[in-house]
Amino acid sequence: LLMYMEQSARLASTERWKCVAYVVILAAFWSVAAAQIRYSISEEVKEGTLVGNIAKDLGIDKASLKEREYRIVGGSAEPLFRVNKEDGILYVNRKVDREEICERSNACIINLKTVLENPLEIHYVAIEVLDVNDHPPTFPEKEKRLEIFESTLPGARFQLQAARDPDGGQFTVQQYRLTPNDHFRLEVKDRGEDRKMPFLILQKALDREAIKEHRLMLTAVDGGRPAKSGTMEIIIRVLDVNDNSPVFTKDVYTASLNENSPPGTLVIRVNATDLDEGANGDIIYSFGQELDTRVKNKFDINPRTGDITVAGVIDFEENKMYEIDIRVEASDKGQPPMSAHCKVLVEVLDVNDNAPELTVTSLHSSVREDANVGLVVALLSVLDKDGGKNGQVSVHIKNEVPFKLETNYRNYYSLLVDRALDRETVSAYSVTIVASDGGTPFLTSSAVLSILISDVNDNPPLFSEPLINAYIGENMQVGAIIKTVTATDVDIEQNGHVKYCFLPNDANPLPLSSMININSETGDIISLQSFNYEELKTFQFKVQATDSGVPPLSSNVTVNVFILDENDNSPTILAPYSEHGSVNSESIPYSAEAGYFVAKIRAVDADSGYNALLSYHLSEPKGNNLFRMGTSTGEIRTKRRMSDNDLKTHPLVVLVSDNGDPSLSATVSIEVVVVESAADIQTQFRHVPMKEESFSDLNLYLLIAIVSVSAIFLLSLITLIAVRCHRTDGGLGRYSTPMITTHPDGSWSYSKSTQQYDVCFSSDTLKSDVVVFPAAFPPVDGELISINGGDTFTRTQTLPNLVNSVPHHRKKICSCSICPHRDGIDHHILIGFSLNERSSLTQRTGSPSVLCYKETSYHREFCLLVWKSKDSLPYAPFLLD
Repeated sequence: LLMYMEQSARLASTERWKCVAYVVILAAFWSVAAAQIRYSISEEVKEGTLVGNIAKDLGIDKASLKEREYRIVGGSAEPLFRVNKEDGILYVNRKVDREEICERSNACIINLKTVLENPLEIHYVAIEVLDVNDHPPTFPEKEKRLEIFESTLPGARFQLQAARDPDGGQFTVQQYRLTPNDHFRLEVKDRGEDRKMPFLILQKALDREAIKEHRLMLTAVDGGRPAKSGTMEIIIRVLDVNDNSPVFTKDVYTASLNENSPPGTLVIRVNATDLDEGANGDIIYSFGQELDTRVKNKFDINPRTGDITVAGVIDFEENKMYEIDIRVEASDKGQPPMSAHCKVLVEVLDVNDNAPELTVTSLHSSVREDANVGLVVALLSVLDKDGGKNGQVSVHIKNEVPFKLETNYRNYYSLLVDRALDRETVSAYSVTIVASDGGTPFLTSSAVLSILISDVNDNPPLFSEPLINAYIGENMQVGAIIKTVTATDVDIEQNGHVKYCFLPNDANPLPLSSMININSETGDIISLQSFNYEELKTFQFKVQATDSGVPPLSSNVTVNVFILDENDNSPTILAPYSEHGSVNSESIPYSAEAGYFVAKIRAVDADSGYNALLSYHLSEPKGNNLFRMGTSTGEIRTKRRMSDNDLKTHPLVVLVSDNGDPSLSATVSIEVVVVESAADIQTQFRHVPMKEESFSDLNLYLLIAIVSVSAIFLLSLITLIAVRCHRTDGGLGRYSTPMITTHPDGSWSYSKSTQQYDVCFSSDTLKSDVVVFPAAFPPVDGELISINGGDTFTRTQTLPNLVNSVPHHRKKICSCSICPHRDGIDHHILIGFSLNERSSLTQRTGSPSVLCYKETSYHREFCLLVWKSKDSLPYAPFLLD
């Protein structure tokens, strides 16, 4: 382990910590032994060469090597070394090339990891590969060619390519040698890192006429014993100086060229010769510096071949003859360069190379959409510089537009409106006019005219619907926005700028100007007062939208405003009793039995719906021991017979609360006096209802209200069932049409917003309601309203709100009918279900009763919870997921 840690110290810090962690983990889970040995071999040894006996050097029993699966781990598919599992001897598996493994490294070490199992042992073997002088120095190329002018001065230096030896250390290149000669010598500069750079130095002037070429041999020698060497032949060619000028074959060249010749067309080739050799005889062609720039842009010359080609547009109408000055320069490395000149005349031949030219002389960029047919929009002219047939031009409109062309005089044209325009359909046109000549091939040109259609106030503002319904709560803040009406006008700018106002209506008795106002720009209808549902339930007016065009156009829309009731009125106690603040007295005989009628409290609420649904409670705890209160009837009755321990006088406080949120209430105080006999009962305000009592006005009004409400309820129920039967989405009944809801007090409420309806029936034949839960405000989670045996409303947190967990498109579980049925003293609720073909219904046992509905297509179960009570038939259906 210590030898392994010593070897790991040579690694980079990251690798060292990885190895240390690896050893620590192995030491914690296995009994691991590790050691390291080192061998040395020379490179290029043969396959099968013995490296060392690992088993002997590590003290491992040879007999256990094979059993413990001794092996080398890691490495390539064809490793450099192999170990004999029988005796633990390490052999060379294939030829080892040090330069391939450790190129240009001073030390070349190969690390092997060997493994013994049962128990696990890891041994590291380091094999140092010793370098041998097995590579001679080599030059990048076998021969080096140099060209030196004979005028080069002695002392000139020429760098040569250095030789390369893959071996390292003393086996690299140590010296260079040059064959003896009279004109050159060798100089070597040491640049470090075993790099020596040879230079050839001219020590005597060259003479081309005496010797045209010099051949030298450069030899590189390494430091091996015996030394190895490599050679490179240096061929030096002596170049002549420039002493002859180029000569053209002609002084003046002539050529003809069609004006339609494309770029790259050969015009003519000029030729010159030079008697000098080498670079002095290489000729480069170019244009003379005095040549006009416009001519230079028309032609190109090949600097090597002398070919003159077309580079730009050759136009006969622009220039019929070109004169080109050609300067030929013999480019050599001597001083000064020699040059010659000649002249080239190019005649241009005329062809049909000019397309017609369209010119817009007058244009109305904007045309009114009510422009008359035949209105002149633009004037155009066309010109073709070619003559004869090539100059005959025809003009037409390319695309389909409501315009046409008419000829005025020769090549002058007018663009006219051809049919009616409509800006709302197309607000702008791009008219493409094409002119073509009669040449072969014919040439064309085009012009695009952008014509805008200006707006005319020919469209009135339009509302999205002819009737707008707005719903507001009573007691809303002054300045609140009741509704925003919006009308759109397809016209633009002032013609499409819409303003809003109220349309006067003399038949409307309401003072609308003091009730509401409208923002003329935005269409916001703003309240100027707070509305009271009990005074005004709905009102109607008309809004006019007018644009700003000349003349202005307008349209109207009728707005119905429905005021929604809020619980802003407390219950009012009816005579003969008065509200809290005065005490009302009632007497009962001492012999009164349980259930004896004491008094009946009547109250009304100016609100409607649930806000007017009243419940009665005894607020004094002591009174609950002897008396009970009918939560819905307001009747006070005795719970039991009187006893000697009971007081003679019982003060009771009756709390009457509505079902609004928050709930409002009123109280009345009654003092119940116990007398010895019924003959002593004398009360001023007691009125016990008797069967033989004739109908009072109040009873008559109640009877009429009950009959009316029942009739309206039956019609609503029939309509609801018909609508549900025609629905196909399977969802809980949701409608966007107006809904009229009747309430127990005979009042009506109107609602247009989407609602969720549950039809409920109670055993009270005097009441029937359509219970409405707005879709956006479902019942509060966990709230269950139940009615106990004493007709007392209570709220309990017993069940979670699971209505929203039902899939929206499957919320309608079934069609239900609820019927009372008497069995002994208990009242049961029988519910009939109408299920579709993918549903099943089961009934769970227990109290309360649970009827379950399973939707097989969605793998979900929904339940209807039915409560039972002894004294009446209240129930509470719920959807359980």
